[in-house]
Amino acid sequence: MLATPDCLPIDLAPLASDLSMPYTLTPGPATGVFLAEIGRRRLVGSKFRTSGRVVVPAQDFCPVSGDSKFDLVEAPHTGTLTGFTETAAGLIALVRIDGTDEDFAHRIVGAGYADLRTGMRVAAVWADGIENSILALAGFAPAPGAPVGTVRPLVDPAKAVASIDYRMDLHYEHAFGPFYGRLFDEIRTNRRIMGVRTPDGEGALLPPREIDDISHRPTGTWVEVGQTGTVRAMSIINLEFVGQKQPPPYIYAEIMLDGASTRLIHTVSGIDMKRAKELVKPGTRVRAVWRDTRTGSLDDISHFEPIPAAPDGGGALTPGPSAAERKSGT
Repeated sequence: MLATPDCLPIDLAPLASDLSMPYTLTPGPATGVFLAEIGRRRLVGSKFRTSGRVVVPAQDFCPVSGDSKFDLVEAPHTGTLTGFTETAAGLIALVRIDGTDEDFAHRIVGAGYADLRTGMRVAAVWADGIENSILALAGFAPAPGAPVGTVRPLVDPAKAVASIDYRMDLHYEHAFGPFYGRLFDEIRTNRRIMGVRTPDGEGALLPPREIDDISHRPTGTWVEVGQTGTVRAMSIINLEFVGQKQPPPYIYAEIMLDGASTRLIHTVSGIDMKRAKELVKPGTRVRAVWRDTRTGSLDDISHFEPIPAAPDGGGALTPGPSAAERKSGT
């Protein structure tokens, strides 16, 4: 274990990150027709043959009986307000469209919260230039005295929408806090890796944290761990997948840095990947290789590389087990 280093003030800005997830949605036969028809200003529902229930938007299974046999119907553009609430995105309501048996959730337009009451009549308001989306229906507006419409069989249905390309983008700001903040600031400023002592003082937790995972007691003082360590487990990645930072093949490894009692996951490189199973295995000694750029993250470590064998022909020196490992018997 190395000596506790000097402390530095931490004032890192939050980490801005984006999580982008592309999807291909398959709406199914019934909802696919609903989406195809809504741009034509027709509300399509399912009338299930066993239960007789009518549901809008059209669905492939009855929400009550689970019946999968249905006929497509065209519902009227009017209904009754059964519930509503106000959100940051506006008024959201439950509308029982005339002739149907389930509420339809959508926006209220052209009215304020104080203008609404359950039981009032509403009518559909349509948006221009939108197809194959629920947003083609802008929402419902109060329609006092609107006559009660009826459900009728759907005539000349459009071809169902088979799939929809969709993307979910989530934007985050992560506050590092004093423990991760110190870790990343030390990496960026001093090129050293910091942990915190376990409550019994016999190991160091990496990444650092306020509470010990095992004893649930507050952790101790800061300690610098080594930039060399031992591979405890590893995987050779040969397949491509979304989010990879480098093309395969490469090695992901669990590395116990000298002085640490928990493992750091990082890549091992700088070898002939054709000989990866021979050159890197549990017990292999490795050392950190730093990038020239400094970002204040674990990416500042480009990778870990195996430590060459000693000049006398022996293997690279391997430290004995840590106190935590001796205690657990691993």
